[in-house]
Amino acid sequence: MSSDPGFVEYVHDQIADAGEVSSRKMFGEYAIYCDGKVVALVCNDQLFVKQTAGGRAFIGDPVEAPAYEGAKLSFLVEDRLDDRDWITDLIRITTSELPAPKPKKPKAAR
Repeated sequence: MSSDPGFVEYVHDQIADAGEVSSRKMFGEYAIYCDGKVVALVCNDQLFVKQTAGGRAFIGDPVEAPAYEGAKLSFLVEDRLDDRDWITDLIRITTSELPAPKPKKPKAAR
């Protein structure tokens, strides 16, 4: 089941103050970016935030689940998604702890 684009838009609105937020559709689901880093996935209309030590400390006792079968565990945000300040803080913390994306390799000339 793929996620509703309206739900992805709602996530965007909730975390808009965390930084430069964007999303990209992948395999029927969505990757959420903040300041160029993948910070979360939206799968089956649920938000899965990448695990970081700071995120774990901020949440306290996070619910952990894979976004899809075979995926690494992420923090599943269920009841706090409507709390704009809380989710924005979590995304800021996560973004600050994730490494910068690796530079893309130039395409080979044909």
